[in-house]
Amino acid sequence: MRRVLLLFLLFTVIPARAVEKVDSLPPGKASDIIPAPERVVIKEGFCKLDSGTIIKVTQDKRIRPEGYRMQITRKSIAIRCSDRAGEFYARQSLRQMSRDGRLNKVECCDIEDSPRFPYRGLHFDVSRHFRSVVFLKKQIDAMAYFKLNKMHLHLTDAAGWRVRIDSYPRLTGYGAWRPQAVWKEWWKKENRKYADEGTPGAYGGYYTREDIREIVEYAAQRHIDVIPEIEMPGHSEEVLAAYPELACGGVPGGGEFCIGREETFRFLEGVLDEVIGIFPCEYVHIGGDEAARERWKACADCRRRMEEEGLKDVAELQGYMIRRIESYLNSKGRKIIGWDEILEGGVTPGATVMSWRGTKGGIEALKNGNDVIMCPGDFCYLDHAQDAPFREPESIGGYLPLEMVYGYDPASGIGSGDGEASCEREHLKGIQGNLWTEYVVDDAHAEYMYWPRAIAIAETAWSRPDRKDYPNFRERTLTALEILEANGYTVFDLSNEYGQRKAFLTGLKHKGIGAKVTYARCYHSHYPGDGDGTLTDGEAGGWANNDGRWQGFLSDVDLTIDLGKVTDIHYVGATFMQIKGPEIFLPEKAEVYFSTDGKNFTLAGASFNELPSDTDARLFRDFNIVCNQSARFIRYVARRNPSVRGWLFVDEIVVN
Repeated sequence: MRRVLLLFLLFTVIPARAVEKVDSLPPGKASDIIPAPERVVIKEGFCKLDSGTIIKVTQDKRIRPEGYRMQITRKSIAIRCSDRAGEFYARQSLRQMSRDGRLNKVECCDIEDSPRFPYRGLHFDVSRHFRSVVFLKKQIDAMAYFKLNKMHLHLTDAAGWRVRIDSYPRLTGYGAWRPQAVWKEWWKKENRKYADEGTPGAYGGYYTREDIREIVEYAAQRHIDVIPEIEMPGHSEEVLAAYPELACGGVPGGGEFCIGREETFRFLEGVLDEVIGIFPCEYVHIGGDEAARERWKACADCRRRMEEEGLKDVAELQGYMIRRIESYLNSKGRKIIGWDEILEGGVTPGATVMSWRGTKGGIEALKNGNDVIMCPGDFCYLDHAQDAPFREPESIGGYLPLEMVYGYDPASGIGSGDGEASCEREHLKGIQGNLWTEYVVDDAHAEYMYWPRAIAIAETAWSRPDRKDYPNFRERTLTALEILEANGYTVFDLSNEYGQRKAFLTGLKHKGIGAKVTYARCYHSHYPGDGDGTLTDGEAGGWANNDGRWQGFLSDVDLTIDLGKVTDIHYVGATFMQIKGPEIFLPEKAEVYFSTDGKNFTLAGASFNELPSDTDARLFRDFNIVCNQSARFIRYVARRNPSVRGWLFVDEIVVN
């Protein structure tokens, strides 16, 4: 295959704005390309780009899938590739070198490039907040520009069913609409309601078959697969509201399908038949996460199913459902993807596991011979704030800056060498960035959360680890953000990034560093920090409660610090955080007691909270006392607010 293209055909994804081209402008450089290419050799001179520039494209089956080799000389541009995707990605590299058509010449060079992983994805939660076809196509354009190739649509969840199913019209006629537009206002209602389509003020929406075909075709032209997700067996409140006969006992009381009823499988198979009829991708994502299994234990139909199938517990019951759905989809020529909970009931080696609860599930799945896509929450969940919370729009909490996303290696923790380790690496298919939209209402906010962190996902998924260099990546990203913003995207202002909490970076100095801490009420096992010494190690926590420096409590904080000797004390205090989404609240008050013998304590002072618990703002507040006393032992007690009863998170007890 040998084809010749005029240069203007290159610029067909993100439309370049017309700008005056001046010969005095410097040539575009290969060093600007994102993701970083595998190999670049710079030559002398530059190639002038204009409407008459000819590009030669040649097929070469020796080049890896999606890869390309591009030779830019003073007079020509030659692309060699084994498939159309490789040609397409070569064109994206050339577009980036020309700053999306803003530069009229590029440096002469040879580029050899191919992706590290075949799966390079972004996740779109269109259930919590429906996104238009126009919005999705706009994001497809940006994905293609950075060589991302998988769009995962989270189409169903409690907040709304988003794809028309002809055989079950109430899924969208009722389950796609709710009275409250803002998810958190709807979610906090004791009896969450849905609404009939056309009800005045109803919020929601769904995609028709024509909409899906338009999205799928648009994505395919840009070498992007669109993967539908149909949640099961949990997160299905909207389905059970529309079709209550699919719940245990025929009465919705949660979000789980009744696995004991054959009606459930007739429904799911009917839905999946229509889904695969409009989504040609080889994968169907079936969810499988966070299923509350208590109702199955009390359900006569589920207990009968367990007895008939020889299932010992409800985890195996869920596994039965996953395997049965997998078998059905396999019979239709499709493969399943599920969140890492699908491992708990046992899955076949043909299932692909998406590891979100850290990397442990993914590593276990690799050892079992399953294909794996890594998307651990600490590195790939783009619903966390990307800068200091006081500067950021509302989010679910946490702190995930660009550098942290970029620093993640999906192969970390996977063995090296031959044999089993080599096989495990072969099953590691890639990485995905996930944006859950409970707190992301409008389109501009969603775009802001994706870009630029999705660019870091793209380079991690494409480029070899030894090519990664964050300072260099940041400079390239600043240029890319200028181009995105010029083309109408809402992006994070990386050039004015505030960064991590200052105390986290500088550390703390005080009299209590290294002192022994004894807990009357222990910290929670999920948030231990660095163990018993966390609160006197001189290291302050950052903006995120899960950064290993904060300790979390589902009780009052009650601990005693032994300074080792009687010491003059003028200040005792600790910082707490409040993030409403994950139910982290400031204490009602904190009390400080002193003792010289560790037995007899006297109250030295107290600090009270005057800030509201219902604010959406993320708060960091010191609870401290100022005094002039001497003591060896300090008892610090922070009492939970009885009106909210959520988490307490504390990072360091400072003594001066």
